[in-house]
Amino acid sequence: MGTEHLIQIRRDLHRIPEIGFQEFKTQQYLLNLLNQFPEHRLDVKTWKTGIFALVKGTNPQKTIGYRADIDGLPITEETDYDFSSEHPGFMHACGHDFHMTIAIGILTHFVKNPISDNVLFLFQPAEEGPGGAEPMLNSDIAKEWKPDIITALHIAPELPVGTIATKPGLLFANTSELFIDLKGKGGHAAYPHTTNDMVVAACSLVTQLQTIIARNIDPLDSAVITIGKITGGTVQNIIAENARLEGTIRTLSVESMDKVKERIEAIVKGIEIGYSCKTMIDYGSMYHQVDNDEMLTREFMEYISDQTSYDVRECTEAMTGEDFGYMVDQISGFMFWLGVGSPYGLHHAKLQPNESAIGVAVDIMCKYISYKANQ
Repeated sequence: MGTEHLIQIRRDLHRIPEIGFQEFKTQQYLLNLLNQFPEHRLDVKTWKTGIFALVKGTNPQKTIGYRADIDGLPITEETDYDFSSEHPGFMHACGHDFHMTIAIGILTHFVKNPISDNVLFLFQPAEEGPGGAEPMLNSDIAKEWKPDIITALHIAPELPVGTIATKPGLLFANTSELFIDLKGKGGHAAYPHTTNDMVVAACSLVTQLQTIIARNIDPLDSAVITIGKITGGTVQNIIAENARLEGTIRTLSVESMDKVKERIEAIVKGIEIGYSCKTMIDYGSMYHQVDNDEMLTREFMEYISDQTSYDVRECTEAMTGEDFGYMVDQISGFMFWLGVGSPYGLHHAKLQPNESAIGVAVDIMCKYISYKANQ
């Protein structure tokens, strides 16, 4: 499949972003592409809004897995593309349109150029939430076709095209959503002494939460609590009876995640007592850290450095979350960053990755997977 065809696929997918487990158009578009291949070379099975696609090897001794996430984000696009999102309020602002297209390019290569081993492609829904990797991996299809190793990539807007970056060991953090609801007693703004103001309680809580990072986490470790949204009250002259905090927790160790949650619960209990209110905590979706297999990652980096002209860099770990972590927790594998040279970053409404990076990724992964099949 030529580069121009792949770019058109990316643009088609960019037009139809859908959020987690609602990727119906995306799934159908991908199925239409996959159904063009002969059945004796490709076995396709659907799972919820995702897809398993097994490219059959000529003499398989193992199965090599490749994951591509397929969902979009609830972001209103602000690019000047003539192929911008046709779904108002939604955008492929994390590059999953690239991820799917690259997977199609790799899959096409191995359908047309058979290798000895099987190659399993997992088109995974709901990476941005509520999380599709863990249930997809626990499905009966995955158990039947479980790969021996697994790989994935993520676009990196800050890196130039032709560059990849990864590292052995911890690459991405443990992450958890955080929702805290406060319920007090509302009333007239002129009579605050008869109420329990949840706007005041919420403001106090935000400040106290930040002390967890400063005073309860080892300074040589890393953790972040972000409160990205606060809602409360109804109008300006009524004291708020309810307030809600929404945010995320990110840590570089499971132990720190447990410690942060323990301290959140203690502080929220103190808010209950101090502000005479009721509270509820919900951790929402939680993602396991991406811990790259040491040997496989080193091997991959050395292979790309020695056998290709691409720039390979060892990066530092990032506080970003990726539910691919559940896959490498059960299967030896790794993830890497793919440079796409965009002036705007991930989750930005103006993200515009350089489409020439698609061919780079397809070339890299076709060469590496062929190399692994010959081992």
